Amino acid sequence: MKSIVCDEPEHLRFQEIDEPVLTQGTAVVRVRRIGICGTDLHAYKGKQPFFSYPRILGHELAGIIEEMDEKGTGGTGLQVGDQVSIIPYMHCGTCIACRNGKTNCCTGMQVFGVHIDGGMRERICVPLSHLIKTKGLTLDQTVLLEPLSIGMHAIRRSELRAGEVVLVIGAGPIGLGVMAFAKQQGATVIAMDVNEERLQFCKSWAGVDHTVNARLEAYEQILALTGGDLPVIVYDATGNQSSMTDAFRYVGHGGKLVYVGLVRENISFNDPEFHKREMTLLGSRNAVLEDFEKVMAALRSGAVDVKPYITHRVPFEEMIAHFDRWLLPEERVIKAVVEL
Repeated sequence: MKSIVCDEPEHLRFQEIDEPVLTQGTAVVRVRRIGICGTDLHAYKGKQPFFSYPRILGHELAGIIEEMDEKGTGGTGLQVGDQVSIIPYMHCGTCIACRNGKTNCCTGMQVFGVHIDGGMRERICVPLSHLIKTKGLTLDQTVLLEPLSIGMHAIRRSELRAGEVVLVIGAGPIGLGVMAFAKQQGATVIAMDVNEERLQFCKSWAGVDHTVNARLEAYEQILALTGGDLPVIVYDATGNQSSMTDAFRYVGHGGKLVYVGLVRENISFNDPEFHKREMTLLGSRNAVLEDFEKVMAALRSGAVDVKPYITHRVPFEEMIAHFDRWLLPEERVIKAVVEL
């Protein structure tokens, strides 16, 4: 079967590989949609932490079950022919994080398309425990469950309450999800980015209350919008070292800073400023089943519309030819989806 392999930074190629072999407790899933995310782009550019080459990329996936271990279906409700989303975080189930229900940060985490080969191929073998039946959703909605769930997890992790004023830095796919779910939670949302066109999309798609251009005296703008208080919660979804460092200064006293994005470099901060605010610093990694379920409910209810969110789509056979272009700002990519 066909696959796309990233041999080294900035080099993708098609490769014929063996068909997946069904094993105990697994299913063979025919891949129908692949979402392209920041992880794929960073890996392609050689900037993804915890990454090695060669690697089949792709962890935002939608597909159809073609074959499954019938003995392992107890309690899953799955059957051949079901449309499914894939939870791409393969956890051990026994470490301290897993024992405490935090499977999203398992000490031995193996993520599809990062630590192990991912879904840029025609068929994959997946544990039944990591498949979610998406009856009632389209393939496009299904492929976006994972990236949107990362935003949902950040909202739940921060324990956001209705009426709070929050700042979301970064209007990429993950940041947009954070904004949308913060609004649904009843927050007043300020979106910040360097791209004015993206900021307008934050208003039209996520319904944010205010926007701030990070290039134009951002601190003063945020101070004015919050009446001098600064936001109760700041979410940084940029994966940019400079932005993640600057984010400390935007948090109000007694507030929280949530790192949703990931960067390879070290981040430093001024301890007296951090301490006097009694600030809480949180990392938000991946998502858990509850996040996927909450996002499915939002998609089914129509609270989240994926049509404007998907800006680019290509057939699997044409993906390599388009990949470099998706990195260009002038392409205005929010989410690219590959169809099989």
